[in-house]
Amino acid sequence: MKATILLGTLKRAGLSNTQTLCEFLARRMKREDIRCEIIKLVDHDILPGTCSDMGKGDAWPGILKKVLGSDIVVFATPIWWGGQSSEIQRVIERLDEIHDGILAGKPSPFEGKAGGIVITGDSDGAEHVIGNISNFFNAIGLLIPPYATLSVLWDKQAKSKKTPKKKLLEKYESDYADTADKMIEQLRKYAST
Repeated sequence: MKATILLGTLKRAGLSNTQTLCEFLARRMKREDIRCEIIKLVDHDILPGTCSDMGKGDAWPGILKKVLGSDIVVFATPIWWGGQSSEIQRVIERLDEIHDGILAGKPSPFEGKAGGIVITGDSDGAEHVIGNISNFFNAIGLLIPPYATLSVLWDKQAKSKKTPKKKLLEKYESDYADTADKMIEQLRKYAST
């Protein structure tokens, strides 16, 4: 089984809470024999637009191929001003052509795949982001199972904080391991049905 995590951090370098949480989740997936690739979107030249291929220099077609070759797709985002990051919003926009095809009667290339959501932040907003991304998953035929979200809202993840990676991982391990494992169990179950 293969999983792809689309990492929507805005940080090109330095510590990213969302990336750290994704690495935590990916390690736990590996223990369950799920091959997991994290694609850090900000490191790729994903052109703006609503088509699957925007032409020369666009990295999205290659990323989309990996996503469509996966059994599990996870959108991972920090919360910015109550919403998902601009990187995850760009993914939603770039998948619009697939949605148009579904509206025109074509089968969804996401049928049979399970979707999950990872969120980091220091205050409220997770419910709004989960609702927004879940609505999008529904529109493209990507199944979101029960318990398929992992949200860590913790004041030590605030933009102004410099919480060390080791401390983040300790927090995730002590407080979120069971949630992550339940998420993985559900994603595996629903992706294989």
